[in-house]
Amino acid sequence: MTDSKYIDVVYSAEKKPFSDYPSKLIKELVKKYEIDLNSSILELGCGRGEFLNEFTNLGMKGFGTDVSSYAKDFCKNAEIKISDITKEKLPYPDNHFDIVYSKSFIEHFYYPEIVFEEAYRVLKPSGKFINLTPEWKYIYKTFYEDYTHRTPFTEKSLKDIHSIYGFKNVQVESFKQLPILWSSNFFLRNIFKFLSELTRIFVPEYFRMKFKWIRFSKEIMLLSFATK
Repeated sequence: MTDSKYIDVVYSAEKKPFSDYPSKLIKELVKKYEIDLNSSILELGCGRGEFLNEFTNLGMKGFGTDVSSYAKDFCKNAEIKISDITKEKLPYPDNHFDIVYSKSFIEHFYYPEIVFEEAYRVLKPSGKFINLTPEWKYIYKTFYEDYTHRTPFTEKSLKDIHSIYGFKNVQVESFKQLPILWSSNFFLRNIFKFLSELTRIFVPEYFRMKFKWIRFSKEIMLLSFATK
């Protein structure tokens, strides 16, 4: 697990300014997985708090844990607790949350099993676990550009770890962080999916960090959903 300086350096507002992407992503996930807006949600590794903040903006009861207190300044409507899951259990009782969410979190552990075990413990029966992590198949050349990355995942390994720790109805899919690809307009969505694939295959790696369209056409995530 990374230490508290990671957010200050790697995800500083100067290097990675806040944007409207978290709002678009969370609205898409809420729609996709039919999340009740009266739910209680725990975000593991909430970082700057920008994703958790969007859940609370929709009316959900938000809670977050991280080794850093950074999110307390940005996410005012959620309860943020400093917690290191590698050293202690999450500071919540069993069967407590409707939703557990994490993004770009599980790959930072040598033993990600502890995350799945604790997520399962604090979820209510039939609760939902939603997770995003880089897909090794597409990102293996750049995965260790972040020196805190420890364990990469494939579709199969992510399905397996969910099942081993008791989760049901496991779904795992490739996911690009380009909101235009989530459009409800079938024609528009598929045109841009095709263009994104052409970008992924043919645009040189040199341009990856220069344009968001190129970067997120190449840096594909795994999106997983499961229930307790």
